[in-house]
Amino acid sequence: MSFDLVLFGGTGDLVWRKLMPALFQAFRHGTLPAGGRIIGVGRDSLSHEQYRALIQSRFDKVDLAKRPSAEEFERFAAILEFVRMDLSKPDDYATLAASLQERKANTVVMYVATAPSLFTTVCEQLAAAGLNTPHTRVVLEKPLGHDLASNRAINHTVRRFFDEKQVFRIDHYLGKPAVQNLFALRFGNALFEPLWRREHIANIQITIAEDLGVESRGSFYETTGALRDMVQNHALQLLCAIGMEPPINAHADAIRDEKLKVLRSLKPWTTETLVTDVVRGQYASGTRGGQAVPGYREEPGVNPHSHTETFVALRTEIANWRWAGVPFYIRTGKRLAGRDARIVVNFRPTPHAIFQSSSQVGNQLVINLQPKDGLELHLFAQGQNNRKARASAAQTLAPVQLDLDFDKRFGSERVGAYERLLLDVIDGRLNLFVRSDEQEEAWRWVEPLIHHWAADAQGPRPYAAGTWGPSASSAMIARDGFCWDEES
Repeated sequence: MSFDLVLFGGTGDLVWRKLMPALFQAFRHGTLPAGGRIIGVGRDSLSHEQYRALIQSRFDKVDLAKRPSAEEFERFAAILEFVRMDLSKPDDYATLAASLQERKANTVVMYVATAPSLFTTVCEQLAAAGLNTPHTRVVLEKPLGHDLASNRAINHTVRRFFDEKQVFRIDHYLGKPAVQNLFALRFGNALFEPLWRREHIANIQITIAEDLGVESRGSFYETTGALRDMVQNHALQLLCAIGMEPPINAHADAIRDEKLKVLRSLKPWTTETLVTDVVRGQYASGTRGGQAVPGYREEPGVNPHSHTETFVALRTEIANWRWAGVPFYIRTGKRLAGRDARIVVNFRPTPHAIFQSSSQVGNQLVINLQPKDGLELHLFAQGQNNRKARASAAQTLAPVQLDLDFDKRFGSERVGAYERLLLDVIDGRLNLFVRSDEQEEAWRWVEPLIHHWAADAQGPRPYAAGTWGPSASSAMIARDGFCWDEES
């Protein structure tokens, strides 16, 4: 199958850090369809050879295992091209159209890895140049807007020129192998489904923690913050994967219909819960790996009096028969104690304890997303010292762990998130992409937080870099009688 993949923002950070390494891995694995062409688009005056040399130099900064040898890159470079474009000039789109017409590929993918403010411009100009044919697919990166109104405006413009089935709103967390295995765990096995409900689950925790600060992205983060950057998309998509009902089949719309039901079932915010069930924070100076690091307000491009949040912790519930009364806790932040993304399902204790236990924690299912990738099941068993114990009913149980490490189990067969998603776009599979009504519902749910914080002169709570965020997040979950996973 011949394809043309056009990367708007072809010299930008996302392309060289994520997209090119993912495309190369697909090329190396032989899963990238033959007869393809990858076209970088940017304002720089680069020849094809100069662009190839630029991409090759950037590979020095990716993980060693993902770097091509000289011979591998020479073969990969043969499908790389560059087109200079000013995205505001119609004539430049006509030039691109002429280049694409020469080959008449079966599939043309327009990957818009630009600032969200350019999404509508690009779609309008693509249509004006006749590049919105039925063979065209458009990939839109987050964030799609900064609130519900701007998100609707973008989606409205995109829908004027492209059918919904042509639009791939990407959330790379949905491409992570552990998330794929979460769907398999839930809907491909009979083991957990009878337990996957309020009668057996005490609470569910979703943590997306980063130990890095905003680095060179201060000016971008100032207008975004943790709520828009992580909660509205990644965290809520993970919550949907955990909370959704089994779809009638594995087709894209069947899956996305069930995710939409979860978003519509989230408890609406009240004046009280906006205060009691949400904690926002901002990192102050601290240490990382024994080295002093600056606070957020000291980072380049950041307002020294900024109220932008770098941490959010919140409590919510899914108001339906399966989940009524089960708290879902979401937590995300920068400059935390570690880089760790995981979902922890805490099961209720046995209804009647006949054993003593050396642990206060109940059974847990842990879905590790990063840096480890796999599943852990925490159970209880009799310890080795029970041979010395008296024969009585009061025997002591100790926690044990069943650990499935996907990297060790599947090794080189693992497919990275962006690699999986890019191949799905080329093949036209929408299962792992977000539909417009899902996205709008997520914005609708977080918008009360945006408005509440805009009117709150107090600002976010400070927390020291290298910790797990403001102590108020621990107090929030403790009111329900629970604690965060690392505190147990």
